Amino acid sequence: MSVVIIGGNDCMVRKYKELCKSHNCKAKVFTQPGANLKKQIGSPDLLVLFTGTVSHKMIYAAVKESEKTAATVVRSHSSSASALDKILKEYAV
Repeated sequence: MSVVIIGGNDCMVRKYKELCKSHNCKAKVFTQPGANLKKQIGSPDLLVLFTGTVSHKMIYAAVKESEKTAATVVRSHSSSASALDKILKEYAV
């Protein structure tokens, strides 16, 4: 399963990837707005939006791209490792 995480803290990127790996998922993490975010997202199975630490513009671009690929979108205000773990336990089957 492929997971794209939008938002979160820069210092937590490694932890996010380790958590995804422990749930047998491949992860891409975008904490800062990039020039080609739309092209870099690809076609994930699960899109996690940490809404507390990301701009509205990044959320809008990510949701717009996920609509094209029919990815599951999960929003979480908390960008903690435990919040991501809970999301992965529910959606990464």
